[in-house]
Amino acid sequence: MKVDAALKPYFDEAASWDADRVGHQRRLVRWSLAVAAAGWICATVSGMALIALAPLKRVDPFVIRVDNSTGIVDVVPVYAGQAPLPEAVTRYFLTHYVSICERFDFATAESDYEECGSFHNAARNQQWYEKWNRTNPASPLNVYKDGTSLRADVSAVSFFERSNGVSDLAQIRYVRALRPAGRTEEQVTHWIATVQYAFGTPSTDPKVRRWNPLGFKILEFKSEPEVLSTPGATASASVASASGGQP
Repeated sequence: MKVDAALKPYFDEAASWDADRVGHQRRLVRWSLAVAAAGWICATVSGMALIALAPLKRVDPFVIRVDNSTGIVDVVPVYAGQAPLPEAVTRYFLTHYVSICERFDFATAESDYEECGSFHNAARNQQWYEKWNRTNPASPLNVYKDGTSLRADVSAVSFFERSNGVSDLAQIRYVRALRPAGRTEEQVTHWIATVQYAFGTPSTDPKVRRWNPLGFKILEFKSEPEVLSTPGATASASVASASGGQP
């Protein structure tokens, strides 16, 4: 088809306008893709930055200690459960545990129950609950409900090392003094406990950290009466042995 020469400039201008419109649309698409890609890159970088900063947002509880004589305030160092602790610290925790958990006084029974629970692992805590449950006839809440009190005084702590070199066993000798309700004299008995212990990660609960800031755990606790020979019986036995059994 032959195009009129007078209309050719019009058609050329229309084609140029259409080409400019298509080129503009293509440039818009390229800019949109570039902006979207930049947005995804910024979002990815921001997410990685938040992940890197996550440990800095952690809440770490701490224990503040006040010296009773000087009033100096300091922060108790946090124990992460990795470095070995001195024997004196372990001895303190074992002594404190027996003194609190082997006693009974109605006024402090609830607090003592919770504090002892802070030193238990899950299995030991279940045994502790079953012991104190009121449905248990031998529960201290039932045995001493008449007002009888019981205290425990530790006399000696001995440590043992396993054949593989691990030191996680201790033997504790202590005295239990039972005072019946309405009476002043005490009934004293001697006990010996075999304990397996460990140091773990301290609790994040501020209440538990107040009682147990180093994550000390009682894994096993077995206590039984200690049989003590009386001085009189020992002396009689020695005399009989020296005289060949003759009176």
